[in-house]
Formats: sequence, structure tokens, C-alpha cells
Amino acid sequence: MSKLLVTGGAGFIGSNFIHYWLKNYPEDKVVNLDILTYAGNLDNLKEVESNSNYEFVKGDIGDLKNNIKLLKEKQIDIIVNFAAESHNGRAMIEPDIFVKTNVLGTQMLLEAAKDVGLKRFHHISTCEVFGDLSLEEDRSFKEDDPYLPKTPYNASKAGANCEVMAYFHTFSTPVTISHCSNNFGPYQFPEKVIPRFITDAMDGKKIPLFKSSLNKREWLHTHDHCTAIDAILQKGKIGEAYNIGSGVEKTIEEIASAVLKRLDKPDDFKKYIEDRPGHDRRYLLDISKIKNKLGWQPQIDFEKGMDEVVEWYKNNEKWWRPLIGKGFVENYKEIDKK
Repeated sequence: MSKLLVTGGAGFIGSNFIHYWLKNYPEDKVVNLDILTYAGNLDNLKEVESNSNYEFVKGDIGDLKNNIKLLKEKQIDIIVNFAAESHNGRAMIEPDIFVKTNVLGTQMLLEAAKDVGLKRFHHISTCEVFGDLSLEEDRSFKEDDPYLPKTPYNASKAGANCEVMAYFHTFSTPVTISHCSNNFGPYQFPEKVIPRFITDAMDGKKIPLFKSSLNKREWLHTHDHCTAIDAILQKGKIGEAYNIGSGVEKTIEEIASAVLKRLDKPDDFKKYIEDRPGHDRRYLLDISKIKNKLGWQPQIDFEKGMDEVVEWYKNNEKWWRPLIGKGFVENYKEIDKK
């Protein structure tokens, strides 16, 4: 039996991971540490509230004293660190919060974990630490590529990665890191692109696309992300990083069309807004390491996953309706795409 501390467990991917872990490892205990910012939502976890092996603790990963107390009292032996500020638009307005949470918060968690005899400290990172690729490039990011972040969010995640590896090399903290591509799935906060498109279209609003709507992203269902983290925790090598992706690239234009088609809305439901500064063109991860070393590969077909996600938002309006507007960045001007 393992005892996990999942930080940021009330967020999108963290809550999906808690659901996944309790279902697949029913004997394990899971403690969810979350400060409940606007994107932290305990409604994501209503189905597990009564599970005796689940516990929620409200707290900040930047609070070293509380971190130490929690790790010792709960006898935690695995940490999975999802806790992060993650919205590029907000990072332009409040970059200090991103450094505080993503870099300093991670370091405070590492410091607490340093001397408690953990089996593993697994840190969730992003493909965005590597910068971006051109739309024409015939390559993908490898785990040992240099970090070339272009936004305050990207930079804060790259800084956190450096802290994680520093604790491995200096203090022998048993760390692993994963870089994931763009996730989609249930419980994703409606400021993010796919749920934003779905909820706006359901409300009869035109959906906002950045001017560079042919920029590409690699799309990974959050369930596949959870199975990959599982594989890393079970078989990953200490001190190593692993890319988690699907190989499925879609432009923002294609994502918008996919959503509108599933909601029976016309293509002119799209509107175009000015690009944000530092708008990355394309991300694509080379996942040969996790496939060859750990035997993992994604299982959920993108089209089927999109069908299920759109249906989930259609059937869970009571979940997302109160969240509309919270944390949204609306300071982009509408433009004429042509």
C-alpha cells in the first residue's frame, strides 16, 4: 500500500488523476493538497468524497512548515506535483504569481520532501518549456532538448524543472519529471481552449480564435496522461524525464471546427482576436523513450475522445456554468481575419 500526496488535486488533471488512482489502486491512500485558487474545484471530486482512502487538505505548497508537517503526519511516500498556475494569458498580467507558485512553491515542496524518505517525487511539467517549433519543422522535442521558454508561464515551469533536478543531483531526492502535451477531458476549467469553445458555442456565442489559428498543438486525453504517470511511478528511472504525448496534432482552426460540428453550429460561429505576445506556433513531443523504456502508449482515439468530452460538457452544465468568467483573460481585440 502506498500513501500519495497529490498537489493541485482539485484542478483539471490532478482531479482526474485522483479518480484514476483510487479506482485502480483501491488500497492506496491519497491526500489532496490544494489551495483552491479560482481553478481549484472540489466539485471535481464529489464522487470520491466518501472514500475512506481519500482526504482533502487545504494548503499552499509554498508553506514549508505545513508541507513538512503534512508529509510526516500522513506518512507520505509518493508525491505527485500537479500544483501550478497554468494560463499563459494570466501569466502576462500577473507573472509574479507564476514564479511564486510554480518555482518557489515547487522548491518548498522539494525542501520538505528532502529528508522524509520518499519513494518518489514526481513533477508534472509541460512541452512548453522547450519553446516552440515552426509549422514546417520535421522534428519533435526530446527530453534532453534545451529549455527555451518564451512566456512567463513557460519560464516558470522550466525553472521548476531545474529545481527538481537540482534536488536530485545535490540531495539525491528520488525525482522524476514528465512533460505533457495539451490535455483535454472532463473537469477542464472553461478558460482553456476546448471547454471555452464548447461552452461559448452552447451559449450561442461566437468562439474566439487567435489570429494565428493555424498554430498547432498536440492533444492528449487526460486519461492517457494518468496512465503514463502511473507507468513512470511504477517503472520510471530516478532522475529521468519522460515526454507524454499522443502524436495527434490539430490546428486551433481544426479544434474549433470539431467543436462546432459536434454542437451543430455553423462555421461562422468563429471570431478572430489578436494574437497574444509570445504565442507559440507548434509543440510536438517525441515519446519514443516512454514507449520503448516503459511500454506506455496512448489508447484513446482523438475523435472518440472529443465526442465524449463534448457530451460531458453538454451533460454537466451545472458543473461549468458557475465557473464562467472566473480567471478569464478578455483583453484581446477582435480583428478581421482576412
